[in-house]
Amino acid sequence: MNIAVACAGNQVSGHFGHCENFMIFKEEKGVVVSKENVPNPGHKPGFLPNFLADRGVEVIIAGGMGGGAVDIFNERNIEVILGASGDAESAVNAYLAGTLKSTGSICHEHEHEHA
Repeated sequence: MNIAVACAGNQVSGHFGHCENFMIFKEEKGVVVSKENVPNPGHKPGFLPNFLADRGVEVIIAGGMGGGAVDIFNERNIEVILGASGDAESAVNAYLAGTLKSTGSICHEHEHEHA
């Protein structure tokens, strides 16, 4: 299973779309076997959920996320875990242990710049 974490460096980002990078952890038999750092290719409404889904992500962990992104992840059958904080790998290990639960922290206020 591939688990992505929206990050600022190696820390869980407070907002999915505006994160610096994604850490993508590959899990096998409940253990992280590899991780990859992927720079955020840019925040465009609807783009990032599909970008991650196309990379084989099955779970996304973030501090917060807009409702539109949550809807797209749900359509792509990707589990959304919101309200996380701290070290990304620790968050993934907590998820794998069953102790990281989503708070459903959906961001309702967005200011998008459209060029």
